[in-house]
Amino acid sequence: MKVLAKFLVNAKRSTYAAQKGKIPSCRRHSKDLAFRENDYYYLDSYFGEKDFSGEEVVYCKDLPVWSMNYYGKMIKENIPEGFIETLREALNNVSEDTPFRGPEEYIKGKYKYKCSNEGNIDFFHGMESIFYENEEVYRLYFHGGSIK
Repeated sequence: MKVLAKFLVNAKRSTYAAQKGKIPSCRRHSKDLAFRENDYYYLDSYFGEKDFSGEEVVYCKDLPVWSMNYYGKMIKENIPEGFIETLREALNNVSEDTPFRGPEEYIKGKYKYKCSNEGNIDFFHGMESIFYENEEVYRLYFHGGSIK
C-alpha cells in the first residue's frame, strides 16, 4: 500500500494540481487526465465545471487496483477570484497518509480549505470545503478504496 500511496501522490501532483496530463476524452464530454509511472497508470475522468462528478482509477500492470469517486459543487453562484488557484495549491499538498484530496487545512489569504476523511487507502470516504471570508463557497464528497 505504501507504493500505491506514493504513486497516488505523484499522480495527483502531476495532473489536475499541476494543470498537466490532459489526454483525449475516454467518454463523451469527459475531461481526462492521466499519469504513468513504472507499472502504474492513473486516470482521472470527470464531467462538468462548477458542478462536477468524476472518478480516479489506478491500474497496476493493466488491472484496476484502486478507485475514488467524487462529486463537487460551487455553493455560491459567483466564483471568487483566486478560487481555482487555491484549490490546486491545496490539492498539491496531498499526503501519502491520506492520498485522497488535500491536507486537513490550507489557508491562503481570504481562503480556507478544509478536508476531513475516515478510513484508509483501502476503504475511505470524506469531504472537502473551501471557505472565502469564512463563508463556504464550495463542497466536494469523495469515497473509494482498493479493487480486488
